[in-house]
Amino acid sequence: MSGNKTAFAKEQLKSFIDRIERLEEERTALSSDIKEVFSEAKGTGFDTKIMRQVIRMRKLDKAEFQEQEAMLDLYLTAMDMR
Repeated sequence: MSGNKTAFAKEQLKSFIDRIERLEEERTALSSDIKEVFSEAKGTGFDTKIMRQVIRMRKLDKAEFQEQEAMLDLYLTAMDMR
């Protein structure tokens, strides 16, 4: 590589590393905020395990959601839990 290309690659690499580090800092801050909200919810009497499950399920599309519901019902029935 020529000197200019090497300098450019070095600056580009530094830029990528800096961006990743900033994003990781933001992710850490967001994780802390999320924990705080769950703690607040727990303090008011909500079950945070169930809240997490609802959040996971809301991310599914309708077909995936229905499939998981059906499988859960099947398993619970098989275990004589329904």
